[in-house]
Amino acid sequence: MESIFHEKQEGSLCAQHCLNNLLQGEYFSPVELSSIAHQLDEEERMRMAEGGVTSEDYRTFLQQPSGNMDDSGFFSIQVISNALKVWGLELILFNSPEYQRLRIDPIGLT
Repeated sequence: MESIFHEKQEGSLCAQHCLNNLLQGEYFSPVELSSIAHQLDEEERMRMAEGGVTSEDYRTFLQQPSGNMDDSGFFSIQVISNALKVWGLELILFNSPEYQRLRIDPIGLT
């Protein structure tokens, strides 16, 4: 490796900068992460619709802002996880049973 890539923090785009620094290149823009967030929003809307599009829960869900992104540059952990999947990488949550197993036996990575 000739040099280490570092994308300087701009605004509240922590997810973008984190991903690009991790992957060592300018791979994700706010537009690309927004696209992933909108896809997740649509999947969530479809799941909520399974309970009936006339249900109170569905109507309440539609009135709420996205939990996957906002105008400040915030992107959810689900957006970050889906972005990593593009590269064949998996995000393992710190408090998950799988993380606990890996922490105990880091040699057993599969």
